[in-house]
Amino acid sequence: MRKPPITLTLYEVKITNRSLKKRTLSLKRPLILDGSMGTKLQQRGVVPDHFLWSSIANLTDPATVTRLHQDYISAGADIITTNTFRTNPHALRLSNYGISEKDFVFRSVGLALNAINEKDLLVAGSNAPAEDCYQFERRISAGELDYNHKTHIELLWEAGCDIIWNETQSHWDEIKIICEFCSSNSLPFVINLYFEEGLKLLSGEPVSEAVKFIENYSPAAVGFNCVKPAAFIEYIEQYTLTEHWGSYFNCGSGAVTDKTIGCAIDPDSYAKLLEPLLILNPSYEGSCCGSGPEHTKAIKGLFNELYRN
Repeated sequence: MRKPPITLTLYEVKITNRSLKKRTLSLKRPLILDGSMGTKLQQRGVVPDHFLWSSIANLTDPATVTRLHQDYISAGADIITTNTFRTNPHALRLSNYGISEKDFVFRSVGLALNAINEKDLLVAGSNAPAEDCYQFERRISAGELDYNHKTHIELLWEAGCDIIWNETQSHWDEIKIICEFCSSNSLPFVINLYFEEGLKLLSGEPVSEAVKFIENYSPAAVGFNCVKPAAFIEYIEQYTLTEHWGSYFNCGSGAVTDKTIGCAIDPDSYAKLLEPLLILNPSYEGSCCGSGPEHTKAIKGLFNELYRN
């Protein structure tokens, strides 16, 4: 499979200066990441596509996606995540929806950019695992996997994202592709890891080894997402976090693989859960499945209280 070329335009060179690390230092507090998209879009009437999941709304109901982005902005988010968890080439090919890879990603990123409307916020381009994020066994070939990530990352960047936001990554081969591609093309990126029992990736390697590997490629941060809070506590009791890290936990009821997700951690309880972690100096904090703008607002309230100048 080809490796897509990266040709930086003047605009793309300019947005490389929108740095996660610089923004954190400037605000003198962690950045606030927005919350779930899929959960809230379903609650607002979006019917997920079997392959494209909630990203189908970028085509069928863009106004609802835009309003949700705006609700997170109003709640206090510093980072807005594009609704591109399933706009990757592999998912699009399976859907047979009849739209090009570029058009799908550009439309999707455009909704976030329009919602921000030139506010001084970061746009994080969501890049998920090529296949289902809780899937243990690989079904696509190594070549397809390589093409999927390199193409999706390139399109997210060209569409105007400030940083490549790799989410729920739990397979070593995908982590390696992402790190090598972003690093070799000087693209700012974050990898957020998902793990289950035994503090291991779904591909079997210890999470601690994955963190060490990622650090070799100078990411903006190494984070953790969609894990349950108790699993993260178990991790930090055994391992030291990197200098730049962040988290956004699963707030959902039931198993993480459930298609319909309710909220199991109310906003105020979630903010209280985050408070003792702030002594570890995260670069960003947000919320994941089962959350909404109310959780973002609660985090904002906590930060307003704790980080008064």
